[in-house]
Amino acid sequence: MDGTGSDRNRHVAVFAFPYGTHAAPLLNLVVKLARAAPHSTVSFFTTQQSKHSLLSSKFSNTIPQNIKFFSVSDGIPAGLDLTHHHPSRRLDFFLEAGPQNLKQAVSMAVSETKMRVTCVISDAFVTSSLVLAQEYGVPWIALWTSYTCSLSAHFYTQLIREKHRLGSDENGSLAFINPGFSKFRTQDLPETIILTDGEKEEESAFSKMLASMGRVLPEAQAVVVNFYEELDPPEMVEDLRSKMKALVYAGFLNLSLPLPPPPPANTDETGSLLWLDQQSAKSLVYISLGTVVSPPPHELAAVAEALEELEDVPFLWSLKDHSKALLPKGFLERTSRKGKVVPWAPQTLVLAHESVGVFVTHGGCNSVSESLSSGVPMICRPYFGDQLMAARMVEDVWEVGVKIEGGLFTKNALIRSLEVVLKQKEGKVMRKKAEKLKNLVIEAAGQNGKTAKELKSLVEIIS
Repeated sequence: MDGTGSDRNRHVAVFAFPYGTHAAPLLNLVVKLARAAPHSTVSFFTTQQSKHSLLSSKFSNTIPQNIKFFSVSDGIPAGLDLTHHHPSRRLDFFLEAGPQNLKQAVSMAVSETKMRVTCVISDAFVTSSLVLAQEYGVPWIALWTSYTCSLSAHFYTQLIREKHRLGSDENGSLAFINPGFSKFRTQDLPETIILTDGEKEEESAFSKMLASMGRVLPEAQAVVVNFYEELDPPEMVEDLRSKMKALVYAGFLNLSLPLPPPPPANTDETGSLLWLDQQSAKSLVYISLGTVVSPPPHELAAVAEALEELEDVPFLWSLKDHSKALLPKGFLERTSRKGKVVPWAPQTLVLAHESVGVFVTHGGCNSVSESLSSGVPMICRPYFGDQLMAARMVEDVWEVGVKIEGGLFTKNALIRSLEVVLKQKEGKVMRKKAEKLKNLVIEAAGQNGKTAKELKSLVEIIS
């Protein structure tokens, strides 16, 4: 599409999944497409809370004028208190309300823009958008916001469950899927894939939706992944491509690569960058364990004890203020000369700083992508979902870090992991491999890289 008028009658309806970190990469993808098709109209649908979060971010002033935002219901009945319910219950309400939500949303956008919808783009989790696209007779494009390996695993949910039920999973190996899974084990899979018979009877709407990926996504005109092909096992990529009309690697949608020069350290209100400037190259451990789930108190204490014992290892720890009370008494005072604890840190800038030698992370997709883009080795303590698969990728596929021994923080386990990465020969090898992956990603993200070429194919679908 040349942007000179051929897209004037194009109206793209975009449906976000408003939980976790899903909405931001979808918006970033849509921003790229809206710029490439400046005369098109894009209607972006998400909940009021998600919309507020997106528009209050520092990137909101870069959103093109041809993107219009509309609010949709989260599906939660008025007055219902979900405080004591499992977090997935919110997801279930949203998914169950999906068909009605989407139809009302489209009617609203068509009425306001006076334009019929010509294409539907959605988070892959909003599977009801496929039905809507089919009713309108328009292309459907789905975005998978996380790791390609987890997407691939969901295509084989039924086979994995059957193998697991029969006890024929070859000591947990997933090599029976395809050679690209030879490093993965059953215990790495998201908890929604392996279910007992009792759990299947009470399977949530969210779990059922994930299990449907292998049936739903082949219907998409294109499936976009928030990843780089260069990071995936070739056999896995080949298998996925064989199952879909088009598989588009869009790169890390929340990052602009190569990373821009950092701002002056004194403009960082957290003081993190000034602290990093005082440390030696590749010497510091950066700890950030996500915002959705926190480690239990005994694990937080174990992290603190390990950091305190390693007297020659400086650290920067992003830790919410309410969690500081769980740290050993006097820890902050005793470690004030070699460590800094902040409630939030500018993570992309931190990981790009030359003083950072290792990143202790939960394995969330954004965190891993930022670490890979900066060539920083990782120590993973995964909690749930595809974070376990990410830890396996880090340790055994990319070989740029380790999973914490036993999967839980203990003082000795973290000390051993930190010493391996920061001080031993294996750590030097990890750093070299991490630097190599960083260069691969930056090359793929360039103007002449594979990612830019694949995004052009999406513009063609829209037009």
